[in-house]
Amino acid sequence: TVDVSKLDKLEEDVVVTLCLLEKYFSPSFFDIMVHLVVHLVREVRLCGPVYFRWMYPFEIYMKVLKGYVQNRTRPEGCIAERYIAEKAVEFCTQHLSDVSTVGVPSSQKMGVSKPLSGCTVSVVDQDLLNQAHLYVLENTEEVLPYIEQHMIHIKAAYPKFRKRTKWLQDKHNSTFIQWLRFKVQSELEEDNHGVSENLRWLAAGPNMAVPLYRNYLIKGIKFNIKAQDDVRTTQNSGVYLLAQTMQVASAKDKNPILSNMGFYGVIQKIWDLDYQKFTIPVFRCDWIDSSGLVVDELGFTLVDLSKIGHRNDQFVLASQVKQIFFVDDPMHRGWSVVLSMPNREYNNVIGDEVLGDVIIECEPFTRGMPNVDTFDEVV
Repeated sequence: TVDVSKLDKLEEDVVVTLCLLEKYFSPSFFDIMVHLVVHLVREVRLCGPVYFRWMYPFEIYMKVLKGYVQNRTRPEGCIAERYIAEKAVEFCTQHLSDVSTVGVPSSQKMGVSKPLSGCTVSVVDQDLLNQAHLYVLENTEEVLPYIEQHMIHIKAAYPKFRKRTKWLQDKHNSTFIQWLRFKVQSELEEDNHGVSENLRWLAAGPNMAVPLYRNYLIKGIKFNIKAQDDVRTTQNSGVYLLAQTMQVASAKDKNPILSNMGFYGVIQKIWDLDYQKFTIPVFRCDWIDSSGLVVDELGFTLVDLSKIGHRNDQFVLASQVKQIFFVDDPMHRGWSVVLSMPNREYNNVIGDEVLGDVIIECEPFTRGMPNVDTFDEVV
């Protein structure tokens, strides 16, 4: 939707912004494409929102048709033959079950998760394995009732510490794995215990021999370990996690509060925890300490990758993180700018149309740019 009452203000802001850019950029920067920005508001007034008249679907389909051409001396014939062949195959697939049509990949393929490299099986440290296992348990819905029972058990066993939230949480972290194992075993001995197969194997714990991978595909997105990125020009090891965490005002604060907090990290290891009947991929990350995280005056998030914290919470479920990129900040040595990656989904059918638009969800790089009116003050 377009708010017509704001169009005049937008048109003024565009002109002012271009005038401000002329102060800092050479005349060669202002080509015809930059000048066309001035006319965007006028086009909206005359024609309405741009998505009613853009040519992206037709340009995408033109690329599909160009791919049909194998003999450049007869392009029309190639397109006609390939089009007829594709439609014939699609017609045949309507009479077959569980067969995908030929064309743009469906959005279901974006949910695929699988390893992309060979694995190296290694016997890991028991403390690290418990740390990863505890994170899996605390992020499994079936285990949540047992977590509440365990907290009640701790408060009953240690009444003097029932109001010390941090102490209770530390005690829970150190004893929950063993308590859950005995709790589930005792329930399995009863008739009509109601313990699911997944919960049974989760309580038993993962195998100490853990497969380690260099690359892993999570929901259609490729993740690498940091060592793999170091020998390549591409970057796929940056991750972001928004989690509910316990925050304290100081080291002496015994009553922390729970709130949502964002964490930025780099994948160091990719573990595939083996629970006999199923596996769960987890990332072992180096998380940036809060002292290495700032937001500049333009809203960009800057991180210092050398400041590592949260040593006792290194693991995260691979399905929980979002991929990000770190770009060196040319103005601040040692700091990197955080950039997010757009999520792409492909739709084969929208209404009666066979080919739909590519839907791209892209979050802004900044947390809020200054208004045009205050731009001079910021600069």
